Amino acid sequence: LEAARAVVEEKFGVCDILINGAGGNHPKGTTSKERLFKEDILNPVEGCNTFFDLDPAGVGFVFNLNFLGTMLPTQVFCKGMALRGQGTVINISSMNAFRPLTKIPAYSAAKAAISNFTAWLATHMSEVGIRVNAIAPGFFLTNQNRTLLTNPDGSLTPRGNTILSHTPMGRFGTPEDLFGTLLWLVDDEASGFVNGIVVPVDGGFAAFSGV
Repeated sequence: LEAARAVVEEKFGVCDILINGAGGNHPKGTTSKERLFKEDILNPVEGCNTFFDLDPAGVGFVFNLNFLGTMLPTQVFCKGMALRGQGTVINISSMNAFRPLTKIPAYSAAKAAISNFTAWLATHMSEVGIRVNAIAPGFFLTNQNRTLLTNPDGSLTPRGNTILSHTPMGRFGTPEDLFGTLLWLVDDEASGFVNGIVVPVDGGFAAFSGV
């Protein structure tokens, strides 16, 4: 990271805006089913992971990737911001931080940690002129989740259908949907008094009660 900082500063000058986009999941930090039943304990099926089968190493991988992947770049790049008295940090959280999804406990908890860290860091850095906010994307169709949400013919899987039925806007997000929020948060004139918030960009997913 220090080497990356040196390259960035050599090519582009000092860092004024830091966007922490590290994120991902791990199979060993997930469960196979949405809910646990007694039968899953009494008659376990090979390859079916329950909460009791979660691997600490897999869970640790998810936390290291998401949380430390946010904290460590902030330590490296924000020291210069603090000395200059100006800078903006944008963390990438998730709507999982508001409403944890089934099957992915480690990822949901790690993203919740990022939202909490965002609020903490915003307070901690306020005296040195650094604003810290986060964006919580909803469901965006990517190569990572495509097979989970869509079938080979392009139709939705049951999980994909459930997601869209709980998204009032009725569609997946696109990269362009994030641009406006991102540009607003990094603009000191537009959001200079905005600090420590997590902005959902999720088509209304976090707001929908399901009824």
